[in-house]
Amino acid sequence: QVQLVESGGGSVQAGGSLRLVCVASGTVYRRNCLGWFRQVPEKEREGVAAVYTGGGSVYFADSVKGRFTISQDDAGNTVYLQMNSLKPEDTATYYCAAKYGGSCRRQDEYDYWGQGTQVTVSS
Repeated sequence: QVQLVESGGGSVQAGGSLRLVCVASGTVYRRNCLGWFRQVPEKEREGVAAVYTGGGSVYFADSVKGRFTISQDDAGNTVYLQMNSLKPEDTATYYCAAKYGGSCRRQDEYDYWGQGTQVTVSS
């Protein structure tokens, strides 16, 4: 059983910061990616960034490069998303996801998902 629990969402004004946290529990064998995705109603889910359990990261969305930073703890069970210089267009539900095997870049192959945490950025 794999569980992903997100926290850290909230409401901020444009230019502010938030840090999202995702704690992963359950099977770790072959889990090699923890990632963040976001979605707004009536739009497709968008990949934000992911980290490899063994190190390294990938950023999917050009719009967050330079503003968001993904990181993980030493055990690889907690992933963080530091979001700075937030913009209204960052408003979305942010989901944590885990991938077992394969490249973290394959956004459509993530196996487990958290319940999501809401981020609202006001102008």
